[in-house]
Amino acid sequence: MTPIKASLEQVDKQLRDLEVERGKAYAELREQVGAVQTNNESLKKETASLVQALRAPQARGRWGEMQLRRIVELSGMTDRCDFYEQESVVNADGDSQRPDMVVRIAGDRNVVVDSKVTLAAFLDAYESVDPAFIEDRLQAHARHLRDHVKNLSATAYWKQFTPAPEFVVLFVPGESFLAPALERDRDLLEFAMSKNVIIATPTTLISMLKTIAYAWQQEKLSQNAQQVLDAGKELYDRLGTLGGHISTLGKSIESVTKNFNSTISSLESRVLVSARKLNELGIVGDPLEQPKMVEGSINPLSKAELVESAQEELTIRLVDEAPAIEPPASSTGA
Repeated sequence: MTPIKASLEQVDKQLRDLEVERGKAYAELREQVGAVQTNNESLKKETASLVQALRAPQARGRWGEMQLRRIVELSGMTDRCDFYEQESVVNADGDSQRPDMVVRIAGDRNVVVDSKVTLAAFLDAYESVDPAFIEDRLQAHARHLRDHVKNLSATAYWKQFTPAPEFVVLFVPGESFLAPALERDRDLLEFAMSKNVIIATPTTLISMLKTIAYAWQQEKLSQNAQQVLDAGKELYDRLGTLGGHISTLGKSIESVTKNFNSTISSLESRVLVSARKLNELGIVGDPLEQPKMVEGSINPLSKAELVESAQEELTIRLVDEAPAIEPPASSTGA
C-alpha cells in the first residue's frame, strides 16, 4: 500500500498546485475582461462624441476636408504645387464658387474634388436599434447622396477650371458611408456618371491620385529626355566647331614644322659649314653640335563629322581671308 499512498499524495499535491495556478489565471482573466470593458466604455463615449460632432455641418465638412487632404498627401502630392485647397472662382453668372480641392494633372489640366457629403441620416441609423427605423434612415441617406450628386453636377466646376475633364469627383470619406447607399440605390453610380460626377471613396481616390502622380512622373521624364536631346545636339555642334579648330591648329603646326626644318637645313648648309672651319683652324676648341630636325607628322582627323566641319570652317575662313579681286580697267582707244 505504501507505493499507492505515495502516488495519491503526489496526485493531491499536483491538484493543489493546479488549483493555485487556476486561481491566478482566473484573476488575470478578470483583470483583462475589466480592462476590455473599460476600453469599450471609453470607445463608446468617444464614438458618441464623434457622432455628435459629425452632426454639426461645419465639423462634418472640416472632417471630410481633413480626410481628403490626408489621402492626397499619402499619394505623394504637394500643397500649392500638385493640388490647391479652397480655390475660389467666379462663374458666368457672377456667383463665387469654391471647391474643396483642385488637383493638377499633366498637360496643365485640373480635376475638381468635392468632399461635402451629408451624413445626418446615416448617423441616425447608426445610433438606433430599431430595424425599421434603421432601414428608413438608410433609404434617406441614399436619397441625400443622390440629391447631392444632382447639386454638384449643376455647379459644372469643369467650366470654371478650364482646361479640365468634364467631370467632378465626389469624395465620400469612407466605404462604410457609400456601401449602404449603393445597397438601397443600385443605380447610384450610373446616375452619377451620367451627371459627370464620379463618386470616390478613399481607396478609389488613392488609385486615381496615384495614376495622376505617375502621369506627372512620365511628363517629367519626357521633359528630361527633351533636355538631353537638346544638350546632345548642342554638344554635337560644339564638337564640329572644335574639329575645325583642331584641323586649323594641325595645319599651322605642320607649316611651322616645315619652316623649322627649312631653317635647320639653311643653318647647316650656309652657316655651320663656315663656323666649323674655325674649329679646324684651332681658333675655337669645342665643336658645334648638330641641330636636329623635327620628325613625325600630324595625325589627321578621322571622324566624318569632325572632318566635314573642319573642311567647312576652313573653306569659310579661306573665303573670308581671300583678297578682293578688282575688276579689270576698261581699255580705251589710243
